[in-house]
Amino acid sequence: MAQSVANIGDRRPPDQPAQPNLPVPRPRPRRKDWALHAIGIAAILAICYFGEETLVTILVSVLLAFILAPVADLFTRLRLPRWLASAISVGLLLAALRGTAYYGINQASNLLTEVPQYSGQIRQRVSQITSKTHNLEILTPAQEKDAVKVHETTNWTDLLSHGFGSVTEVVLAGSFIPFLAFFMLTWQDHARAATVGLFPLENRREAYTTLGQISRMVRSFIVGNLLIGLLIGGISTLVFAFLGIPFFFFAGFASGFLSLVPYLGIILALLPPLFVGIGHLTWPSVVWIALSVFTLHIISINVLYPKFLGGRLRLNPLAVTIALLVWAWLWGAVGLILAVPITAGMKIVRDHVESLKPFGVWLGEESPQNGANGNR
Repeated sequence: MAQSVANIGDRRPPDQPAQPNLPVPRPRPRRKDWALHAIGIAAILAICYFGEETLVTILVSVLLAFILAPVADLFTRLRLPRWLASAISVGLLLAALRGTAYYGINQASNLLTEVPQYSGQIRQRVSQITSKTHNLEILTPAQEKDAVKVHETTNWTDLLSHGFGSVTEVVLAGSFIPFLAFFMLTWQDHARAATVGLFPLENRREAYTTLGQISRMVRSFIVGNLLIGLLIGGISTLVFAFLGIPFFFFAGFASGFLSLVPYLGIILALLPPLFVGIGHLTWPSVVWIALSVFTLHIISINVLYPKFLGGRLRLNPLAVTIALLVWAWLWGAVGLILAVPITAGMKIVRDHVESLKPFGVWLGEESPQNGANGNR
């Protein structure tokens, strides 16, 4: 009886000996192969480097589609077909670009024709600058024996125009942008639904949320830069008008929008007022121009950008700086413009993928909770 009570719950036959309690093997954690990760990153960088023209054309078309989406939605609410609303939106954009180019060309021609007294000085200054950036290896046969040869270095303009072999390639790539923007506007609902459908059923809600956050981030980035450029350009126009700079309206808004270029903006913003003011500016005026451009650039980066874009981007300065260096190396000047939205989009994706969340935390700003916990 005691033996039967002891064997309650034990399904072994009575004649079978008891098995020893062996340790249950635990599954080993999956080893991270960093070599494969490095090869994958190198492959992505190679694709970005060699596919610059195609990728830049697609990304610029995406940005234009986000700009034109509210206009197309407005025409759609007026009971117009989606394709017609998209075509009208793209046509309005092309008309606006043509008008801006026409106005800029007229201003440039007026600058060279109505101010002949210092147009010669402009040509002389430009020729002096370009002559210094040309080939530095100018040695006579008698000097080559004992002289140290100085070879031509890469011009900084080659870096900014990296990837664009000729004007024909630029025009050919640019001709695709209106058509891509039109089809993105026409098929945006289908493209979004089809993109979400590529993911497994359990991940589709997260994918839909990620795409929505990326859309709002890109739209906020474009609208925020437009508002900041108009504000800085308006203030610059008033300052340049007060200093008596000719064509102050053109120079002011050109300086305002050039100031938005990361890192190089503070230098590029100086060029329009200094160029149109040659022959009219005194040294105190030059100092005031440099001081105003520097002040407006600092205000736009440290005050206006966090106000308009800080809630959407949420990138720390170190990540932004590294992103600017990498994308400038890959795509030149275009990389400087697209680096911030690309990095912000990558952060949003990593915030919604469990295995990539540590990388998203590294790219992002320090949250108040983390900072409070770290100080305890």
